[in-house]
Amino acid sequence: MHILVTNDDGVQAPGLLALANEMRRLGRVTVLAPDHNWSASGHVKTMDRPLRVRETILADGSAAFMSDGAPSDCVALALLGLIDSADLVVSGINPNANIGHDVTYSGTVTAAMEAVIGGVKGIAVSLHSPEGFKGQLDYSSAAIVARRVAEKVMDDGLPEGVVLNINVPYLKENEFKGYMITRQGLRVYRDALDQRIDPRGKPYYWIGGEAPTGVDEPGTDFGALTEGYVSITPLQLDLTNYKAMDVLKKWAF
Repeated sequence: MHILVTNDDGVQAPGLLALANEMRRLGRVTVLAPDHNWSASGHVKTMDRPLRVRETILADGSAAFMSDGAPSDCVALALLGLIDSADLVVSGINPNANIGHDVTYSGTVTAAMEAVIGGVKGIAVSLHSPEGFKGQLDYSSAAIVARRVAEKVMDDGLPEGVVLNINVPYLKENEFKGYMITRQGLRVYRDALDQRIDPRGKPYYWIGGEAPTGVDEPGTDFGALTEGYVSITPLQLDLTNYKAMDVLKKWAF
């Protein structure tokens, strides 16, 4: 099995290295990731400039590729022929959870979506690290979760058009309550606009604010994490609201 590993935090991020090492237990791994952080980049496809790909060395001495494109660009480059055909794309490990509406912003998740668009199974993996955590995060349990889910995906398959969004509580593997199949929950954003003045007297802006929270509802990704479960949410690329279609069909134009 050939596995492509990517992320949105940059090729040298420790979460990517932990993920790549665990995926090597399943088969051959190629790493192709952005050369810098693309967090909250969403589903980007670069069409107005050339993309560069260079070789690099990870912290453990293993070889990897890095691109100046977005996470989804990295997947597209790989699947369009830059590497040998891949059987699976695994994106992560993101240092923070990607739940609820995060999935539309997340470069981690949209890289896995790009895999599914290209006809390859895609998994996104994120760690629900403690707010304000200082020091080096431990990605080992999340990497094991990623391997176990990847094994199931390759053995049992996935429905067409489905992306798996995995969020892992910041616990030791033996402390997990279990694995829960979940739906998207409700993310609560607390964004605020910070307006400042530059040295030339012109305004500029930061989108800041407090860290987001979520609604602790049973059966959701946020609810599962709160209870100590690994959350596995199947996402679909078809965003159509079919109930709304029935309403809109009654409109008279």
